[in-house]
Amino acid sequence: MAGDLIGDMDVDYARTVADSALRLMSEHSVPATPPNFSVWFNYAMGATPALRKTIDILIGNKRKFDASINYDLYVTYLSPPSDAAVEGDVPDRLRGVMDNARQYLENAIAGNRNQIAALGEVSSQYQAESDPRTIIERLVAELSDAITRASNLETGFASSARELDNIRASLKEAERRSNTDALTGLANRRAVDGFLRSAQIFAMEKGEPLGILLIDIDHFKKFNDSYGHQVGDQVLQLVAKVLQDNVRKQDLAARYGGEEMMVVLPGATLEECAEVAERIRRRIADARLTRRTTGQELSSVTVSIGAVRFRLAESAEAMIERCDRALYQAKRSGRNRTVTETEIEGEVAAA
Repeated sequence: MAGDLIGDMDVDYARTVADSALRLMSEHSVPATPPNFSVWFNYAMGATPALRKTIDILIGNKRKFDASINYDLYVTYLSPPSDAAVEGDVPDRLRGVMDNARQYLENAIAGNRNQIAALGEVSSQYQAESDPRTIIERLVAELSDAITRASNLETGFASSARELDNIRASLKEAERRSNTDALTGLANRRAVDGFLRSAQIFAMEKGEPLGILLIDIDHFKKFNDSYGHQVGDQVLQLVAKVLQDNVRKQDLAARYGGEEMMVVLPGATLEECAEVAERIRRRIADARLTRRTTGQELSSVTVSIGAVRFRLAESAEAMIERCDRALYQAKRSGRNRTVTETEIEGEVAAA
């Protein structure tokens, strides 16, 4: 945060950096909100090299610093943990575990204080009595109580740990479901939007390529009209399975909408994207779809694919729009084919 940085530097220097940040924000029409100021203060000071490089690329490519770009810069590079937000988002189960753990500790502390007091009494008794058996019995009793308390504390914390594991698993599953298309098992639109934004920022930071594919099922309406929506669902699941089997671990395959799928390929050149697209297209065309209810073999499924690579500092929307044009060209050229951005009319071949 800018406030933290200011607290650690000379006031005059901080004022100079702040003035520079505000001037830059004005030059690039960036609203003067606290998150935006934090981003540009860090940029002006050079505190985060990756942030500075990304903003320099955006400026060099004359990108508009719209709300989406401003938000992504802040979240990616500077977003701090908010205690208030965390506290407000803690589920009731997690709050209960925390309360239980706090109670276990309070009980343990109280028990230790009582034991210290009791041992003090034993020490006084030792001074006054000559019979050591009474002292030993008292010490054994206190030791037994201490062991019991320690055992109860261990049991309580073990139970809390198990509950935390269950909560963690539940949250992870809930997050997976919120980012997954229920029918195909692919990532959904929400997940791919976030993944693509992060992939673009990473590509700008590292100077690495990034590609996407848009995949549309040819004559999909025919399957629904001729065989019903259950067969249409089978077609979507078939395509999804081929995608999952033919992308790398670092890639993301998603159902982008209706019968349209997207694959995001970090680190892939346009040529590599075209290779992946062709492999997917051929394997879908070679697959045989059988109607589950009757065993009837249905007509083969084909897809048309558009492929483009990321151009430095372009928006996700612009990249997807170019890919959509490549996909449309594939449809217009007869379907069941891949078209890259270099083949789009009016497009300049990628360097």
